[in-house]
Amino acid sequence: MSSTIYKEIAAHLVAAEVEKREVEKVTATFKPDLTVDEGYLVQEEIVKIKLEEGKRMIGPKMGLTSLAKMQQMNVNEPIYGYVFDYMLIEDGGKVSLQDLIHPKVEAEIAFVIAEDIEGPGVTGAQVLSKTEYVLPALEIIDSRYKNFNFTLPDVIADNASTSRVVFGSSLKKPEQFELDLVGAVLKINGEIKELGAGAAVLGHPANSIAMLANMLSRKGEKVRKGDMILTGGITGAVMLKSGDFVSAKFDGIGEVTFKVTD
Repeated sequence: MSSTIYKEIAAHLVAAEVEKREVEKVTATFKPDLTVDEGYLVQEEIVKIKLEEGKRMIGPKMGLTSLAKMQQMNVNEPIYGYVFDYMLIEDGGKVSLQDLIHPKVEAEIAFVIAEDIEGPGVTGAQVLSKTEYVLPALEIIDSRYKNFNFTLPDVIADNASTSRVVFGSSLKKPEQFELDLVGAVLKINGEIKELGAGAAVLGHPANSIAMLANMLSRKGEKVRKGDMILTGGITGAVMLKSGDFVSAKFDGIGEVTFKVTD
């Protein structure tokens, strides 16, 4: 697979995002035998496109952090993508369906990193010692693929379905909590849709960032000071529709909300 093809697939997926249209998965159109490593090479081209357009990277995000989902997909590690500034929605703000394709929302704990974290061999305890704050977050995932139909390499190539993020305004020190025991309630229009706890993310959200640092180290990269990182869904993902008021409340950490418009 030549670098030309990586660029072609990346441009195709970026165009689908910009034009808010779903496309067939890469493995059905461009390359049936696309590998995980090749998916990340496509993702790197997407990152280059966005940076060249002047967009600013906020930090990585983790996906596939449920042990059950990993077993289902027959993988032994999660996946990652990247969040950019244009994806940010203010706490209590509005998300327009016109800007998206078929969005779903899930509740997550986000970390603000105080020091560079470089693998290999990083542990969750080391991550916690280098974390400045934790905060509540809602991630809106929006795969560019038709009917959310994709393989693992496909979703990696599509920047792990990253679309929009709402970070809460409450910043807490991580040592105040046993983050694996922090519960979260995801409500839509006041109705409980999903429940979860920090332990749903690889046993502890800090383990997610440790795995990220170790994965990045394979290509000479690291988690960087100042990164705001989504550690993975505590709850399942719920489809959004116009008029929805979405809230997630995390024990002791705070609440984050947004409204869905046409």
